[in-house]
Amino acid sequence: MNRTGLVIALVIGAVVGVVFGVFAQLDIAITRNFFSETQRVFPLQYSLASRYMREFFTWVNVLLVAPAFIALALKLLFPKWRMLISARASLFLIATLALGPGLMANLIFKDNWHRPRPPVVTEFYGSEQFMPWWDPRGSCDRNCSFVAGEGSGGFWTLAPAALAPPAWRAAAYGAALLFGSAAGGQRLAGGAHFFSDVAFAGVFTFLVIWAVHGLIYRWRTRVTDEQVEGWIESIAPARLIERLRGR
Repeated sequence: MNRTGLVIALVIGAVVGVVFGVFAQLDIAITRNFFSETQRVFPLQYSLASRYMREFFTWVNVLLVAPAFIALALKLLFPKWRMLISARASLFLIATLALGPGLMANLIFKDNWHRPRPPVVTEFYGSEQFMPWWDPRGSCDRNCSFVAGEGSGGFWTLAPAALAPPAWRAAAYGAALLFGSAAGGQRLAGGAHFFSDVAFAGVFTFLVIWAVHGLIYRWRTRVTDEQVEGWIESIAPARLIERLRGR
């Protein structure tokens, strides 16, 4: 999580933004490769294999973040115990998942950036007008196309990759990028999102992870595991009860 990664993410975002802003029909052209004109559907949308792939991507995220939630829960129940994993790592994983796929993708963008999804636009025999990525004035009310929520979840694996040992970190980043691309690509192929939805999901999720990593590990705001454990102990139910009894 250094400045090189930040520069690369910003360059990707700028290139995708300009190219798919000026040539907005590129989104339609890419999506058309997965559309059946004869059936007028996206075949992968109804594929059992596609459903299993979505479940696989979801369960990978669950398994990666589960140790952080378990460690936090045990610390709240038994505040005198040391956490099972690094307290900063637990905070980092939970915060990035909540702020990236949770807040950024699903609450801020998908419910407020009213871009219609591919199956409902006129280019694919729907009734709604196609909107370029930069225009939020579409006809979709909620759970809209921009950005890709599951793509954001896939790219969130960059967070646990950032915690890998230095010798394995480059490989972990590569695996996370492949995983995020696969998760977003699966939704693209199924007609749920446009390419720019997936690309910006990756860029924005990385920016969230980069900023949270800086706050916890790199900048003047960085904290120690002991400080984080102290904060968690202070809100543990047992400690709160002790304070109430002491009044």
